[in-house]
Amino acid sequence: QVQLVESGGGLVQPGGSLRLSCAASGSIFSINAMGWYRQAPGKQRELVATIISTSTTTYADSVKGRFTISRDNAKNIVYLQMNSLKPEDTARYYCNMNGKYWYGVGLRDFNSWGQGTQVTVSS
Repeated sequence: QVQLVESGGGLVQPGGSLRLSCAASGSIFSINAMGWYRQAPGKQRELVATIISTSTTTYADSVKGRFTISRDNAKNIVYLQMNSLKPEDTARYYCNMNGKYWYGVGLRDFNSWGQGTQVTVSS
């Protein structure tokens, strides 16, 4: 299967910046979409941003103009640059990827999630 590991979370003051990273490992053949989601206590997990190619991106309205998603296809890494952070951005952030991986001599689909990284915005 394909494993995802996030990093880069932490505590930051309002107005500050953080960059999250998520690296995929395993017998990867190809990765289609990469995305970031977040879940605050007592709330449902919500989409933050997705990237399908290096230029096809989508963002939640709440983060447009502040967050930027990007990917390194050679390294199977997705990034989330978060600027002008607000207290309401506090949540656990999860990355998600889907694509195909090698299973024996054939290919199978995968849809994997990372374990999450905590982002806390507070003064």
